[in-house]
Amino acid sequence: MTTYPMPSNETERLNLLYILNLLDTQEEPVFDHITRMVAKILDVPIVLVSLVDADRQWFKSRVGLAATETPRELAFCAHTIIDTTPLIVADTTLDARFKDNPLVTGDPHIRFYAGVPLRSSGGLAIGTLCAIDSKPRLLSEDETNILIDMAALLSREVQLRESVILIRNQMSHSEQAIEAVEARFRTVFERAGVGIALVAADGGWIRVNDALCQTLGYSQEELIKLTFVDITHPQDLDSDLYLLQQLIGNEIDRYQLEKRYINKSGNIVWVNLIVTKQMSKQGELEYFVLIIKDIQARKEAEASLADLRKDLEERVETRTQDLRLANTMLSSSMEQQLRSEQELRKREAELQMVIENANDAYVCINHIGLITDWNRQAEQTFGWSRQEAIGRRLEDMIIPAAMRKAHREGMKRYLNTGEHPVLNQRIELTAVRRNGEMLPVEVRVCALSIDGKTIFSAFLHDITDRKRAEAIRDHEALHDALTGLPNRRALFNLLPQAEARAKRSQVAMALLFIDLDGFKAINDSQGHEAGDMVLREVASRLHKCIRQTDTAVRLGGDEFTVVLENLVNDATDANKVAKKILAVIQRPIRLGTMTVNISASIGIAVHYPNEVNTADQLVNRADAAMYEAKRAGKGRVFLQ
Repeated sequence: MTTYPMPSNETERLNLLYILNLLDTQEEPVFDHITRMVAKILDVPIVLVSLVDADRQWFKSRVGLAATETPRELAFCAHTIIDTTPLIVADTTLDARFKDNPLVTGDPHIRFYAGVPLRSSGGLAIGTLCAIDSKPRLLSEDETNILIDMAALLSREVQLRESVILIRNQMSHSEQAIEAVEARFRTVFERAGVGIALVAADGGWIRVNDALCQTLGYSQEELIKLTFVDITHPQDLDSDLYLLQQLIGNEIDRYQLEKRYINKSGNIVWVNLIVTKQMSKQGELEYFVLIIKDIQARKEAEASLADLRKDLEERVETRTQDLRLANTMLSSSMEQQLRSEQELRKREAELQMVIENANDAYVCINHIGLITDWNRQAEQTFGWSRQEAIGRRLEDMIIPAAMRKAHREGMKRYLNTGEHPVLNQRIELTAVRRNGEMLPVEVRVCALSIDGKTIFSAFLHDITDRKRAEAIRDHEALHDALTGLPNRRALFNLLPQAEARAKRSQVAMALLFIDLDGFKAINDSQGHEAGDMVLREVASRLHKCIRQTDTAVRLGGDEFTVVLENLVNDATDANKVAKKILAVIQRPIRLGTMTVNISASIGIAVHYPNEVNTADQLVNRADAAMYEAKRAGKGRVFLQ
């Protein structure tokens, strides 16, 4: 356990804490209300309003804890008041500052802590609002914002008391210090985080500060023209006037109440109002001093909590009535409850098992690229055990050597600029296993800043099977299922590319259109199975008698095409290849115990480097040439 850090303004901070007179005082509803609300909303067993003294922290309000104070060296809150942002420790046993703390290793066994500083008008942190749990957990963004908002309400209460003390001190100074006091009063008056107003005996505004104007939506000029009666909700006016009369009659020296104002837009604004009076030396009433704190957010939270409480009370009442009516069935109800608890434990165990055996590999690295977490699926996917992985650099474990420099530069760029194209997106990358085997993975990476340090969490899913299936689908989409040759779609993808290559190399290409002669007779007499055997054999012969740079395609039925590239002698080379194909096709084909013979009609369309032909035009030219070959007697080649 490390010692607690010391604020740079410690003396000023402690002086303000003692002036506020909050230490070792009685419980107050305004603080207790907030701690109960936070415990309910965040569902935590312990909530504290902690005031950090010179050598201790004392709890002004507490829920779920019997102790009233602890030594400062043990206080999590001593760390919270140093920073401007909330301190959230998801698991204290993993935090070097707190893992050996007696409050962690012993009662109350703190595992989770979230604290927000409580600040004065001048920004001095006198304490915290903190939520504590005995098990590790994470706060959602909404829960974190709720804790911050509740701390802001308490900070405003502190600032309100600070303003009241400052105002009282100003009024008690001697006449010789009036000018200095007035200057400080103006500063406090204008910069106070709560509304302050001076009101004449007839109810008119003498002076108002900007905070009050912001609360009510009026400019100072507009508000000065009104009276407090003009902006008070009609239902709250009588109680306010009654207390005001008691104050004027010296029955009370101040009063405080929660009331509603109506702002410039006509909307209701709840405020906490404190009214005192200023008397002249002759004992005559000069004006009233109003401290006005905006509690609209608290009221809305209370309304939500009241609705929740009402709903819970209604449920309890309904349940109570059911129990009264079903008293004779108490035993069976208890048995049912026991079964429910067992089922709950079973579900919790199943959930834990699912998390432990997640299908995605989970890897967490810190800001310098060292692995801090590595789950079971990561062990299975990459071949490294958790013990081997923790503390090593990610690029040394699963990133291919060619990509490591880009990985390091990407991390450096994010830490310097906060920008990175792969964060919070699904991307596909190549990873490497322990044995050196490459595998495709789908990665989702997010970055999180904790205590000013950035950590990166990544879920990696092995997509080898998916990539294999995609490759199969891509192959099937572009290949004929019967012969295995490229299909019509592949041909129309290939031709523009072949024409572009012909233009770059200034060497002609050609398209052969092949239609089998006599195939229909074989199909009709021997059956479709025999016909399929013939088509497969023709496809095999075509594939074997052309160059690797050429492509044989089955268009459909008994129609084939061949794309010939790099024809140095143009039509002459194309004609030679066509006659070679014709001779190969005309060789007898063995079908089980019988032999069949077929021929083919072949049309040739030559594409020269500087010609402009679409794929459709080239196919139509070759098709037309093929029909010329058929009309000339079949079993021959025709060059367009």
